[in-house]
Amino acid sequence: MKMYEIRQMTDDELRKRIIEEENNLVDLRFALATKQLTNTAKIKLTRRDIARMKTVLRERELGIERKTDSGKKEEK
Repeated sequence: MKMYEIRQMTDDELRKRIIEEENNLVDLRFALATKQLTNTAKIKLTRRDIARMKTVLRERELGIERKTDSGKKEEK
């Protein structure tokens, strides 16, 4: 998931998506432990997506403005 996609989500959507991705991460780890996971890179990508979403939520809590991909500052 790209940062611009995450930044377009509302806080509630982000919180819901974080929970979904954390549950997905548990499933991926279980699949890895039972030798059913063929693409182990999914674990790393899922962890990074969760971190990105948590970062955006925290930035919003602190009122930090970040530049968007187009180089313009986001409006709060």
